[in-house]
Amino acid sequence: MTSHPIVNETKSKMQKGLEFFVESLKGLRTGNVTPALVDGVRVEAYGSPMPLNQIATISVPEPRQLLVKPFDPSMCTAIEKGILKSDLGITPETDGKVVRLNVPMMSQEQRDKMAHRAKDLAEQAKVTVRNIRRDQNKLADGSGASDDELEAMRDEIQKFTKDTENEIDKICKERIAEIQGV
Repeated sequence: MTSHPIVNETKSKMQKGLEFFVESLKGLRTGNVTPALVDGVRVEAYGSPMPLNQIATISVPEPRQLLVKPFDPSMCTAIEKGILKSDLGITPETDGKVVRLNVPMMSQEQRDKMAHRAKDLAEQAKVTVRNIRRDQNKLADGSGASDDELEAMRDEIQKFTKDTENEIDKICKERIAEIQGV
C-alpha cells in the first residue's frame, strides 16, 4: 500500500465528497420531522442570504411541527419568504414573533419524489468521485513516478473510488428506506 501524497489527497477529497453528499441528504423530507429539514433554507437577512439556523433557533415542539424563533423578531417575514422559496412544499405560519411549520404527512407520490431526489443526489456524488479519480490519475501521470509506482497509485485510487461509490449507494438505500417508511 502506497502512502504517496497523491493517493492520500485522493482519499481526503473523496471523503469530503461523501460528507457533502450526506449533508445534502439531510435536507430531504422523511416521515420524521427534524430541524435538519430546513438546513438548506437561505433567508435574505441584512442584505445577504444566510442559512436559517444562523438567524433563528429551530425546535420540534410537536411531532408534526417545526418552530422557528428568530433572534430578531423583525426577521419573521424574511424567514417566511425564504421557506416559501425553498422546495420544502410547506406553508409557514407566523404570528410576528415565531414561524410555525406544520409538516403534513407525506403522500406516496411525495415519498417517491423524495426517493428520486435522493437517487439524483447519489448520482451527482458518484460523478464528483469519478471526476476526482480522473484528476488524481492525471496528477499521478505527471508525477514522474516509475511505471510500478504509477500502477500502484492508479490501483489505490480505483479502490478508493469503488469504496466511496459503494458507501454512497449504501447511504442512499438507507435514506430511501427511511423516506418510504420501510
